Amino acid sequence: MAMYHLDEQQYDDPYALPDLEVFYVDEMTCNYNRENLDHADEWTITEPGWYYWFCFPGCLPDSTAFGPFDSEEEAVTDARNTHGEG
Repeated sequence: MAMYHLDEQQYDDPYALPDLEVFYVDEMTCNYNRENLDHADEWTITEPGWYYWFCFPGCLPDSTAFGPFDSEEEAVTDARNTHGEG
């Protein structure tokens, strides 16, 4: 399940769409990805944890995934602090 967040600069805009997707990748998915690296691309994640990337809901990501993080909150905080989103 993915969670979408607004960057803090958009809070005052009632028409703003979320631009940050935060999601969890479990160990089973990572094991599968590691076993199939011959089919991997730049989006393939091989370490479990929380990740984020920038995109609009329903669209492909505009960045690679950043992470892993221990919690959703840590991922959101990193996105806002590291990428000027907050």
